[in-house]
Amino acid sequence: MADLRILTNSSILLKALTKRRTWLTLSVLFYGLLLSSSSNLISSILTWYYSNTSSSSAVGWPALYASILFGAVFGLLSMAAALAIIVPATLVLWITVLVLLTFTGKPRRSLVLDAHKITADIIGFAFKIVLKEGNFVAIACAILSFLALVRRREEIY
Repeated sequence: MADLRILTNSSILLKALTKRRTWLTLSVLFYGLLLSSSSNLISSILTWYYSNTSSSSAVGWPALYASILFGAVFGLLSMAAALAIIVPATLVLWITVLVLLTFTGKPRRSLVLDAHKITADIIGFAFKIVLKEGNFVAIACAILSFLALVRRREEIY
């Protein structure tokens, strides 16, 4: 009886996961969680920055530390968002390549070996792109936030 419930629950889960609405809902929940956690982190960084700049006369160092943290947060956020998009796209690309290799008449054993190589190549290439984009976003956000924090500090004082 328990096996029947597990089978029924798993078939309901599989039916739900094949729906486009389910994946859209999971994506929206994932991005909402990312934005919520990053907004809490950003507000704590700003609180730390304002507490350090009000007590000391040093303008540059707290702004530099805060801007590096902002860059790291936004870089990681952009990498997580890119991974959420890259994973399904990579899966579609992998399936397409394997189907094309199958149509060329390759034997099953060599197809499996090629699939392992192709998988490693696709994942490595995708992660290199994600790291490059994330680093670019992190550097751009760090520079912009440093300039904004220093300018805001100069306007206040």
